Amino acid sequence: MSKSFGPVQALADVDLDVPAGAVTALAGDNGAGKSTLIKCIAGIHPPDHGQMFWEGEKTRLHGPGDAAALGIQTVYQDLALCDNLDIVQNMFLGRERLRRGQLDDVSMEQAASETLSDLAVTTVRSVRQQVASLSGGQRQSVAIAKAVLWESKLVIMDEPTAALGVAQTRMVLDLVRKLVERGHAVLLISHNMTDVFQVADRVAVMRHGRMVGVRPIDQIDQRIVVDLMTTGESDREVSEQPRRDEEPRPDDDQEVPG
Repeated sequence: MSKSFGPVQALADVDLDVPAGAVTALAGDNGAGKSTLIKCIAGIHPPDHGQMFWEGEKTRLHGPGDAAALGIQTVYQDLALCDNLDIVQNMFLGRERLRRGQLDDVSMEQAASETLSDLAVTTVRSVRQQVASLSGGQRQSVAIAKAVLWESKLVIMDEPTAALGVAQTRMVLDLVRKLVERGHAVLLISHNMTDVFQVADRVAVMRHGRMVGVRPIDQIDQRIVVDLMTTGESDREVSEQPRRDEEPRPDDDQEVPG
């Protein structure tokens, strides 16, 4: 797919597949085209050229509603949660359940509780807790659980661990792995390479609006990612990567440029 904004070409013949049951990390410097790509996939920007396939069938999105109907949900960095509403109200916002013309609070509360429980989110006191009182990690958990509740097949996540501490980051990354264990596809944007190599199954690297490499996690390392981001190529050998089950340390917040 390709996309331009006036004289600026944001995407140039980008080709990417996002398989179910795997985390595909999307890396690239600022202005590489990552945000434009996910907004095209989410139905916000129509591509100028190219074709999108969903479960093997050609599809064309005319808006975010079309994407949601297919099972594509995006968790943006600002999370789009309402601080003045509780967890249940946020999770069902725009899709409230009715019974005899009234809000079915019991059904919604039960579904919200079951979804959080299934994802092993145990740090939330009550699903009737206001979102304004939640920590950053808890807010991310609610946003992810909302995507699961709405039966998403692809969950796009934009910098889900930005500004989170070590413990909260670990909680969110564990939640991402639970999504793929349940068969969801995850497309993850992150500048934090420690997070990427903790959670991703494959890494796609963009540069100047082009896809310059898509590799399985065991065929790429942080140095190769930086090479691809800055020059578009790399002839380095893969170094040994930290095991996924290793706990991140406070000094592990290693970031790539951007």
